[in-house]
Amino acid sequence: MPHESLPAYFGLPEHVTYCTRCVMSNQRPCSYPEFKHTKDRRTPTMHVDAEGVCDACRYAETKERIDWDDRERQLQALLDRYRSNDGSYDCLVPGSGGKDSIYAAHLLKYKYGMHPLTCTWPPIMYTDIGRQNYLNWCDIGGFDNVTFKQNGRAMKLLTRLSIENLLHPFQTFILGQKNLAPKLALKFGIPLVFYGENEAEYGNPIADNNQSLRDKSYHTMSDISKLHLAGVSVPELIERYQIPLVDLMTYLPAEHTLYDRQQIDVHYLGYYVKWTPQEAYYYSVEHSGFQANPVRTEGTYSKYNSLDDKIDGFHYYTTYIKFGLGRASYDASQEIRNRHLTREEAVALVRRFDGEFPARYFQEIMDFIGMKPDDFHALCDKFRSPHLWVCEQGNWRLRHPIWQQSTPVDAEHGAVPGDQRHADGAADGVAKAAAATGAVIQAESAANRNAA
Repeated sequence: MPHESLPAYFGLPEHVTYCTRCVMSNQRPCSYPEFKHTKDRRTPTMHVDAEGVCDACRYAETKERIDWDDRERQLQALLDRYRSNDGSYDCLVPGSGGKDSIYAAHLLKYKYGMHPLTCTWPPIMYTDIGRQNYLNWCDIGGFDNVTFKQNGRAMKLLTRLSIENLLHPFQTFILGQKNLAPKLALKFGIPLVFYGENEAEYGNPIADNNQSLRDKSYHTMSDISKLHLAGVSVPELIERYQIPLVDLMTYLPAEHTLYDRQQIDVHYLGYYVKWTPQEAYYYSVEHSGFQANPVRTEGTYSKYNSLDDKIDGFHYYTTYIKFGLGRASYDASQEIRNRHLTREEAVALVRRFDGEFPARYFQEIMDFIGMKPDDFHALCDKFRSPHLWVCEQGNWRLRHPIWQQSTPVDAEHGAVPGDQRHADGAADGVAKAAAATGAVIQAESAANRNAA
């Protein structure tokens, strides 16, 4: 059957096109308000232009042309308008104690003299290293923190339903992460909320990066009857699943009329400060005792991204199932844009690690949400789009993996030679890429993969 005639689920583009600079494809979904996510949603995806370059790589170009000194002056002017001198909080920084939230909160407090309150929507299931980093953020970094502990029974049910209906195990965390901070700002009368970098840096439309403010559609609502959680409408969750409205409101944004009465601005600090994930990592280690994983993160080669939630690995595994893009694809693409990897190195890492099943916490998670492991695997097979996957003799494989593509490579935008902090003296391309982020890969194994 010709590729063009195969069904593409979720409204994805039928033809798979990879960026010529990074390892992302046009199957990558753009960010979207989660409370509008329904079973039949047509997913907006990352644009790849006529020259074969994705929006995220185009914005990486733009970042090199931005006058960051001017952006900092704009930030200083904003902060000068709101800086308190009466002992009150003047800004709010949400986070879990990961590298980005540490970086944002520490800069605002210790470099710019602000008085931030931090807030945390806890992970679905904390990892040991995630909990320790959260404590270090508060205790070593020196921050007041409000943590909202969710109703565990409702969260387990909604997480299971989000897997069953959307194959989206991370939805309950994303909803809380995006909605808690603006609602707390309303409650405490804190005028500024700062997130780290804009999601648009990684593949949303470039125009989303043209201002510092987050689009209010992400944290406001007007008609609760039209909202969905776990792919189910709020009225159905109340009637069919017997979840009281008060337990659902935790995950939903505030009424838009509340923002009409009180000025709360939600900003991306990455609009004003050039954001580089590895630099945020080094900074958070130095200033708040941030710790990387002692072992490689399943599904990728890195040890310092998204460490706090045991369900993190399933989020990226399910993006691999639905969109053909796993955790290594996401990590390697941003490191290409920051010139820490070449595309050749990234392709080798994707081939090695993308789609690795996150076995470490699998049974624990299944027990936690009350799902049978076989049911989870059956759902994964159900959500594989025919235009991306083929099953041969009981084994699934991607139809169009990046290592089999003849995409012309834009070599001009690869890693910068001689950067020893990222090279670490490793022997070959794949080993160098692994060492850049702490992965443990033997050079001989890399050579074998390259030869294969």
